Amino acid sequence: MIIALIALVVVVLSLESTLAAIGGLLRIAFLLAIAFFLFLVWRERRSDIETWSDRGRRVFYAAAILAVVDVGMLIGLSPNGPDALAFLLVLAACAYAGFRVWRDEHRYS
Repeated sequence: MIIALIALVVVVLSLESTLAAIGGLLRIAFLLAIAFFLFLVWRERRSDIETWSDRGRRVFYAAAILAVVDVGMLIGLSPNGPDALAFLLVLAACAYAGFRVWRDEHRYS
């Protein structure tokens, strides 16, 4: 009922363009929130990451940056079909690379 009322107000007052602009701003804010969260996690754990090998550190950082860019492309381009599948595959590859590096650097054998 509330959603129908909001939709009616948007249609009657011709606020479609305003709604689209607000949606775009919310997408940008969401991307910035993800980047800020990753920054906070990095700041908390950077002393641990600095003890890793150069290769591990570079792969981990590259995977994190590629994941942020991938999510940014998702928000900016709104892919569908094969492009959405490519987004998921790139994100899965980034998660796998980050996990493998983390696991390799935390082996105590």
